[in-house]
Amino acid sequence: MTKKKKTLIIRILLFGGTAVSLFFVPWILVKAWILPLPDTIQEQVDQAIEHGFDGMIVYVDQAGEAPAFYTGGWKDRQNKILADPKSLFKIASISKLYTAVAATKLVNEERLSFDKTLADYIPELKGRIENAEEITLKMMIQHRSGIPNFTDNPAYWVNEQENGKNALDFALDLPASFKPNGGYEYSNTNYLLIRRIMDDVLGYNHNRYIKEKILIPLELKNTFFSITEVDLDDVMSGYYVGNEEDFKSREYGMLATAEDVGIFLRALNDGSVFDEGEKEIYPYEYNHGGLVVGYQSLAEYHKDIDAIVVQFINTTDFNGYEWNLSEIIINRIVKIIRKKN
Repeated sequence: MTKKKKTLIIRILLFGGTAVSLFFVPWILVKAWILPLPDTIQEQVDQAIEHGFDGMIVYVDQAGEAPAFYTGGWKDRQNKILADPKSLFKIASISKLYTAVAATKLVNEERLSFDKTLADYIPELKGRIENAEEITLKMMIQHRSGIPNFTDNPAYWVNEQENGKNALDFALDLPASFKPNGGYEYSNTNYLLIRRIMDDVLGYNHNRYIKEKILIPLELKNTFFSITEVDLDDVMSGYYVGNEEDFKSREYGMLATAEDVGIFLRALNDGSVFDEGEKEIYPYEYNHGGLVVGYQSLAEYHKDIDAIVVQFINTTDFNGYEWNLSEIIINRIVKIIRKKN
C-alpha cells in the first residue's frame, strides 16, 4: 500500500470517528452553553424551561437590592399549576450545611470534638467500618473518611424508600475507599453517622437542635425536616426524565423555600449564623448542591458580587445530563448579574 493510500485511510477513519463522537454529543448542553447571554434572569429561566426542565425557581439576594424571585414552568405538571416562588422544595444534600453548622455549635459547647473518632462515639462500629478507630468527626464532615457511600451500593436502590430506613447497612463491612484523611470522596454515609452521633450526644433528635439553634434565630419559618410536617399542596412536584410519576410524596428529608435557603446561606457566609468562636472552627463548605429523585438544587454565594443565588429545578435524571444543564444555567445567571453590575 502506498503512503498516499495509507494517509487517505487514516483520514477516513479519523473523520468517521469524529462523526460517531458528534452523534453522542449532548447538543442541548452545547446549545445552552453557547447561546447568547440574555439580558435578564427571567429570560434565562424561560430559556432553561425550553431546554426541557419542567419547573424552576430562582432566588437572588444581592447586597444593596431587595431579594428577587424568578419562576418558569410548572409547580405541578399534571394539574397545570405554574411554578410558585413560595413552594417548598426538597433540598437534599444542601441539608449537610445545616448539619455541619449544628456540629460546629456542639463542638463549641464542648459536647462534641472534631478530633474524636467514630469508634469513640459509636464503639459497635469497630470492625464493621474499616478504620473506625482512626476516622475523626472532622474527617467525616469533610468527606475525607474513606467510608463507602451507601447510595453507591446498587442493592440500596432495589427498594430505596424502604432501604432508606436502614441505610447504614449498605455501607457496613465494605473496604474503605482510602485511608483516613488520605483522599476525598463524597459520601452520604458520613452525614448519616454524624447525625446519629449528634442524636446520641444530645439525647434527642438533632433536628430539634437545628431548629432551636439555626432556624428560629434566623426566623426560617418555611424550613422543615420531613414531608410529614407540611401540606403536600405546598410542595413543588418532582419529576424524573422518562417517568410520569410525581415524586412529591416521597420522603427525602429537609424541605424549604428558596428564600429560606438563601437567608441561611447569607448567614453562613457572613458569619451571622455562628456564635462567638464558631466561625473560626467551622470545617465545611459555604456553598452546596442537592440531588434526589425529582429534585435538584444549587445554593451559591459569590463574593465578588456579594450575591446569593438559589436555584431549584424539579426535573432530574441520574446520568448527569440534567445536573450539568442546571450548572450551566446557574453559571449564566451569575454572569447576567455580573454584567448588570
